[in-house]
Amino acid sequence: MQHPAASGLGLEAVLIKRLAQYTLEVSLRCAPGATVILTGPSGSGKTTALRCLAGLERIDGGRIRFKGGCWDDAATGRHTHPRHRGIGFLSQEYALFPHMTLRQNIRFALHGPGDPVELLETVGIGHLAHQRPHQISGGERQRAALCQTLASRPRLLLLDEPFSALDIENRRRLREILRHAQAESQLAIVQVTHDLAEALSVPAQIVALRQGREDAGWLERQKALLMDDLHQLQETRQETQAAEPISA
Repeated sequence: MQHPAASGLGLEAVLIKRLAQYTLEVSLRCAPGATVILTGPSGSGKTTALRCLAGLERIDGGRIRFKGGCWDDAATGRHTHPRHRGIGFLSQEYALFPHMTLRQNIRFALHGPGDPVELLETVGIGHLAHQRPHQISGGERQRAALCQTLASRPRLLLLDEPFSALDIENRRRLREILRHAQAESQLAIVQVTHDLAEALSVPAQIVALRQGREDAGWLERQKALLMDDLHQLQETRQETQAAEPISA
C-alpha cells in the first residue's frame, strides 16, 4: 500500500523481500521529526523491514531513499553499506561491547562533544557507568543501548522493541527522552513494537503487518481487544473497591 507523501524529505522506501513463508512487501514514508510504528503478530516481517532499512539485508525489489539520496535500488543493484547511512539501530540483541564499561561504550559511539556519564544519567543509570554489560540487568542494558544509539547522533533511528524489558515508569521516562532527541535533531524514527498500547501512546503513523503485507483490519481488531481489556480492568477495579471494608 502506498502512503501519502509525508511533509519534508525524509525516508521513502518500497521494500520487497522474499522470505521462506511469504514475501515482505510494504511502502514506508517518514518525514524528519516524524515516527512510523510497525506492529503486527510475531513473524510478520517487522524486524526484517528494519534490517532492510539498515542495509543489513538486501531488498529483492523496490528502493530506499533518504533525504533525496538513494541507499538501495533493486533495479540497478545499488546498495549502500550500513556504516554510510548515518543510522542508529537499536536491535533486540543490544550492540554493547562486552569487554567495555558502559562509559566506554558510550564514548566509543559518541560523535562530537558530550560526557558519557551525563548521557547515562539521562536514562537513570549514571551510577553504572563503570560496570560492564554482563554486570547489569536486562532493562539497564536496554537503557544503555538506547543511550549508545543516540550518542552516535543518527539521521534515522531504527528501534526494535526498545522498551520491552522496562517497567512502565522507565518506559515513560525513555519515551520522553526520545521525544526530546527527536524534536531537537528532527530525527526520523521507525519503531517496531508488539505492544499496541505503546504504539497508540506515541504520535505516529501505525503500520500493521501480517505475513509481510499491511493489514489495517488486523490493527482494528487489536484495538477492539485492547478496549475490551481496559473495560474489564475498570470493572475489576470497581468490584475490588466495592469489596473493600469501610473504615470506621
